[in-house]
Amino acid sequence: MTEEQDLAAVLNEQGRGALANRMGITLLEASANRVVATMPVEGNTQPYGLLHGGANAVLVETLGSLAAALHGGPNKQALGLNINVTHHKSATGGLVTGVATPMSLGKTIAAIEVVITNESGDRIATGQLTCLLRDWR
Repeated sequence: MTEEQDLAAVLNEQGRGALANRMGITLLEASANRVVATMPVEGNTQPYGLLHGGANAVLVETLGSLAAALHGGPNKQALGLNINVTHHKSATGGLVTGVATPMSLGKTIAAIEVVITNESGDRIATGQLTCLLRDWR
């Protein structure tokens, strides 16, 4: 098991936050340079049976915030400033996978891109999250 997989396992065990837990988000890898997780479509749909756009946004915010926090280190809090999600294709079942990678990592601001794909590898959404990195109070 890699260090990134070890950290993901610890975070899965300790909890990723109530909403991420409720959405069924499972971390697979976690580092400041790459965070990967899956989320089931089932239970996260809108009335038409499609993956809810807000579920995509939750996945983007969860992975982006975690990547920003890991970049900031133990003395910093990552606080979301802006989120943007573009939906490309619908999903009706199975798992989706989000991969978060940094666009820009600074001392006070971290900008993360999250690409969400279905089980066939098709991109279903792209999100961007900008976080403020501030000292813990």
